[in-house]
Amino acid sequence: MDTGLLVLRLLAGLLVAGHGVQKVSFRLGGNGLAGGTAEFRHDGFRGGRITALAAGGSQIGAGLFLASGLLTPLAAMAAMGVMTVAVTVKWRNGLWVQNDGYEYPLVLVVVAAVLALTGPGRWSADGLIGLAPWPLWVCLAAVVIGPAGGLLTRAVLHRRPADGTRTVPAQAAD
Repeated sequence: MDTGLLVLRLLAGLLVAGHGVQKVSFRLGGNGLAGGTAEFRHDGFRGGRITALAAGGSQIGAGLFLASGLLTPLAAMAAMGVMTVAVTVKWRNGLWVQNDGYEYPLVLVVVAAVLALTGPGRWSADGLIGLAPWPLWVCLAAVVIGPAGGLLTRAVLHRRPADGTRTVPAQAAD
């Protein structure tokens, strides 16, 4: 079981971190911070540059913490939050990824929830420093707060046009 958790943590954590790197740099096929900012504006989010930095930084941090198995419920909570926002952005396209749907971010939300609930395994930073296993209430709280935080973030930062038409991104300064 520990080997399986290690593989799952490494894969999911590094994918989440890589997703964040793309938002803020030209690495891993990203379009730099300007590209990340434009992506958030295109998707109808306020904040532009700050939003891209916060999302990218959250994904990088959460992903690296998940991969190492350090503070696993908190890392999973952060990963679930940012990937829940991604689910909401892609929701209108349906489930399947070939239609730019929410399949991929949903899988990452579920994997992060599983890691929060199972714990990181023996071969993890939490295991090495004696933090694992985490109390059940911490794990359950992470699974609830992560997606709820993502939905709250969406509600606060997303523009809603008054006439009900599709959001047109503003080019306002950050």
